[in-house]
Amino acid sequence: MEYPVPQSSLNPKGATVSDPSSYQPPPPPPPQYQAPPPPPPQYQAPAPAGSGLSDNAASALAYVTFIPAIIFLVVPPYNQSPNVRFHSWQSILLTVAAVVIDIVLGIVLGIALFFLPYFLHRLIWGLLELGWFAVWLACVFNAFNGKRFVLPIIGPIAAKQAGA
Repeated sequence: MEYPVPQSSLNPKGATVSDPSSYQPPPPPPPQYQAPPPPPPQYQAPAPAGSGLSDNAASALAYVTFIPAIIFLVVPPYNQSPNVRFHSWQSILLTVAAVVIDIVLGIVLGIALFFLPYFLHRLIWGLLELGWFAVWLACVFNAFNGKRFVLPIIGPIAAKQAGA
């Protein structure tokens, strides 16, 4: 036997709705223990003034341009290290040698441009610049690893200037 459902208890879609007055919300969750906030970070003293670059880092940095090399030859913590002095002098001498050779080769290739095709001129110049980059990269890599990479002509001069 079916019981008739009063029209007022149907929602618009036709489903029955329970009496809204009998609805009771669920109880709130029990209060949980909250840890106190962490203490503020402790003050840390700055690093001592004597700490700076390692000898290997300073030696490699000397090859970036001749400016750090000159600075490392003048600044007291670094000018007392024979390894840093050697790499600084070798960097300065390598820069001088590169400028002199580039100028001389530029003049020679400029004159030879009348006799050589242009692509051959560019090829010779590009190979020279690639060679300079390879020498520079080898110097930086070895200096950073604490090795002395003595270049053929300027290396002994740099060692003599560095007093090592």
